[in-house]
Amino acid sequence: MKKIMFFTIAMLLVVAGTKAQTNAQKARTILDKAAAVVSNKDGAQANYTMSGKLGSASGKILVKGNMFCAESQQFIIWYDGKTQWTYNKQAEEVNVSTPNSAQQQTMNPYNFIHIYKNGYKLSHTATAGGNVVRLVASDAKKSIKEMKITVSKQYVPTKVEMRTDKGWSTITLSQFKSRKLADSTFKFSSKDYPNAEVIDLR
Repeated sequence: MKKIMFFTIAMLLVVAGTKAQTNAQKARTILDKAAAVVSNKDGAQANYTMSGKLGSASGKILVKGNMFCAESQQFIIWYDGKTQWTYNKQAEEVNVSTPNSAQQQTMNPYNFIHIYKNGYKLSHTATAGGNVVRLVASDAKKSIKEMKITVSKQYVPTKVEMRTDKGWSTITLSQFKSRKLADSTFKFSSKDYPNAEVIDLR
């Protein structure tokens, strides 16, 4: 009798582990397909609205690979994959920096396509409109502790929720479309802003 009970428990654990692994694999597949949509080699654009502990803003974002340019009424941010330029329209100042992953994610909601493959445990929940994929950091030192990414049936991300040490922030995305963009789109051009004061924070 004890042997039968042990065997039953062992089988239940195996089944539970298989289901968890299948769920994680499904979550990864969803993000792989979403990343393929976002990572259009020519580029893409969308509208965004951000709210939460990291502030609020709305405007347009352009992406190409790991580069992005985000604009709102208050600022314009360019990121060429290494360096970030943040232009404050009112103060006419440009801060030059090298952002960490959390800072990049705050301004570029599509940055998840570059971080989900390493250091995060994945799971997903099916919804009427697609899926919600949850990422939980396996390392407590990571600046992004947790993320929830809502993906449509067409594998277009429509919402990114992110938790850092400061709390949760939500970025809602709409009107995503492919667009051919030059690499220069993602670099600050001083000749376009001749009155801007450049402050190097690196």
